[in-house]
Amino acid sequence: MKPNQPLACLVLAAGKGTRMRSSKSKMLHEIAGAPLLAYPISAAQELGASPIVAVLGHQLAEVTKVLQARFGANTVTVVEQTEQKGTGHAVQLGLAGLEGFAGLVAILYGDVPLLTVDKLRQMVAAAQSSDGLVMLTARVPNPAGYGRIVRDDAGHVRCITEDRDTTPEQKGINEVNAGIYVAPVSFLREATRNLLPQNAQGELYLTDIVAQAAASIGVATIDVSAQEMSGINDREQLVQAESIMRSRINARWLAHATIRSPETVFIDADVVIDADAEIHANVALRGKTRIGAGTRVGMGCVLTDTIVGPGCDVLPYTVATETTMGANCKVGPFAHLRPASELGDDVHLGNFVETKKTKIGRGSKANHLSYLGDTVIGEKVNVGAGTITCNYNGYQKQQTIIEDGAFIGSDTQLVAPVRVGHIAIVAAGATITQDVPAGALAITRVAQTHLAGYAARLAARYEDHAKTAAEKGKPRKAETE
Repeated sequence: MKPNQPLACLVLAAGKGTRMRSSKSKMLHEIAGAPLLAYPISAAQELGASPIVAVLGHQLAEVTKVLQARFGANTVTVVEQTEQKGTGHAVQLGLAGLEGFAGLVAILYGDVPLLTVDKLRQMVAAAQSSDGLVMLTARVPNPAGYGRIVRDDAGHVRCITEDRDTTPEQKGINEVNAGIYVAPVSFLREATRNLLPQNAQGELYLTDIVAQAAASIGVATIDVSAQEMSGINDREQLVQAESIMRSRINARWLAHATIRSPETVFIDADVVIDADAEIHANVALRGKTRIGAGTRVGMGCVLTDTIVGPGCDVLPYTVATETTMGANCKVGPFAHLRPASELGDDVHLGNFVETKKTKIGRGSKANHLSYLGDTVIGEKVNVGAGTITCNYNGYQKQQTIIEDGAFIGSDTQLVAPVRVGHIAIVAAGATITQDVPAGALAITRVAQTHLAGYAARLAARYEDHAKTAAEKGKPRKAETE
């Protein structure tokens, strides 16, 4: 017994995934916004495993790039399996990436996302207590396709027989192998060296190490549900697993936040929701979105990689991407915040306001029907309805700057590059092409004129038109002989 032994992890993920019928590696298909392969690696990290080795094959460069972007360049060691010679061969290769390591090794699979960390902790604890091999098994009503657990009369595990190699008697066994193991690295090195391709597939079966363990260090089993051990082989299984994962995610956040109609709410795996937030129906929270304490997200909102501060009110059907909102903001309904939008505290953006690469200072407001692109807005600025920052001239993007306390009247066009000074006023209907000095009024309207009696003349003209049209529409009288 060696408590608190170091733990390493091998993640087997080299298969082509042909049943996905996809040009993309199965490992890169997503569940709740995260690639399949991220789930076992995240679980290994949560267990404290180090090193972590991923055995990759199909589209190695693409999968490696995604792993490095998500976990960092040095978190996961990648080993290539160029030939598919079975899971035993994959473990042989993976163990080469654990040179010098002494301790326990957990063997996981890249396409088994629903396995929980709690179950893995049970396995590690059992392995530390026994110094033997610990494996997960499940009892299923239809064991076809699974390796069967063969036990002796005393109930001890003797070996695993793969489905293709089972005898007629063994086919009736309903205890099956989940394929997840924890064992000492020293045993795994020796056991995988002893593997022989003596099976219908001509492969090195990892399951054959169980018979070796039974004859030496001993085998312990831990029950797991069929759902938790299920692998992803096709798109139907992918969406089924995603439905389960989303239910788990929602249940976790329901411990301290309110989620109305949770069956309609999509929350990705990397989202964080603080206490007392309220999420309404048909909301999608994607990527690395974070919802602050006490914030309300209204029906139909889609927030992607967006940080929402505490106490905000995000009204229905707001769409935000790569956006930051400070505390107590009010946004929407039907607002569209595009990437690099940054809202200070107490900012109000109303219906049909669109922002892009725009920074808005504390307490500023744009409550109606405006486009603010490549803009820096100071504090306590009021932007009237229908305002547009004309940021693109067909060749380059230019910036508009509106300083603290300025007032922008309705239906204004600010033609960048341009600056509106401190507490300056831009009159409604203006087209601003030059900088507005601090404290000045900018007005570009044509002078208003009045034509006396015009209304009566216009009415008479249309009355004459109506009479002429009526005359033209009368049928001709028949000519008499």
